[in-house]
Amino acid sequence: MTPFSFPGLVGKIDRLDPFNSKYVIPRIVDVWTPPQYSEDPDQKFAVIYMHDGQNLFDPSTSKYSHADWGMDETITRLMSEQKIRPTIVVGLWSTEKRGLEYMPQKLPNSFSYKELVFRFRREVSGDLCSDDYLRFLVEEVKPYVDAHFRTLPDQKDTFIMGSSMGGLISMYALCEYPRVFFGAGCVSTHFPIGRGITLKYMQEHLPDPATHRFYFDHGTKTLDKNYGKYQQKADKILIEHGYVADENWVTRVFEGHIHSETDWRKRVHIPLEFLLKK
Repeated sequence: MTPFSFPGLVGKIDRLDPFNSKYVIPRIVDVWTPPQYSEDPDQKFAVIYMHDGQNLFDPSTSKYSHADWGMDETITRLMSEQKIRPTIVVGLWSTEKRGLEYMPQKLPNSFSYKELVFRFRREVSGDLCSDDYLRFLVEEVKPYVDAHFRTLPDQKDTFIMGSSMGGLISMYALCEYPRVFFGAGCVSTHFPIGRGITLKYMQEHLPDPATHRFYFDHGTKTLDKNYGKYQQKADKILIEHGYVADENWVTRVFEGHIHSETDWRKRVHIPLEFLLKK
């Protein structure tokens, strides 16, 4: 674990490079702590685990948009305003197997599923491995973080969030590990993949609304312009399972927003306030 910094960073990053695993290929894992972490040595913190960790803090490592989510600035501000509980961010960098790791694995054995598997094998040369990715997160990363940082390790203080395919794997993680995660932030969730096949999984595996929270959103331009009809189906599933809007589930539509960190950083305070509210 090595301290890492760059101009403009708020708080501190401890970097594990690489974090080795028996389940998935090695990758960088960043653990960000806010300024309050060093100011109060007795304070313990909730943890939000985030995918595509290279895009969260440093624009120079954001490959496509060259913009970051601004997680360090936003969480520090929200904590100072007492809008969220004290929080640490764990950023798991994605790898060349991103699609294989982020695509939910336990899907109906339909034509769409077979078509999807064939596509991944042709384009990425591999099989879906999101179950192993989640085991890596739950069985290796989380225990390490809980052992080395002042965390609140219980389910009610553990969250997961990502965008696009990262939104899919966040939804999947909450359904697969309801005793580990309390809430999932699913930003610009890529529901159209596989002709919406993940909606069938979601319908059959949603966790108890009494003890969980979901946040969903999407924009209306670029890739996000295709998301509306799928998100409406997801919303219907949530309602059928007893989720109540603005209580334990939120869906937002952002007119004019595109599928990019440039717009996700503009609205990330909204899922953070909903998931991490005191």
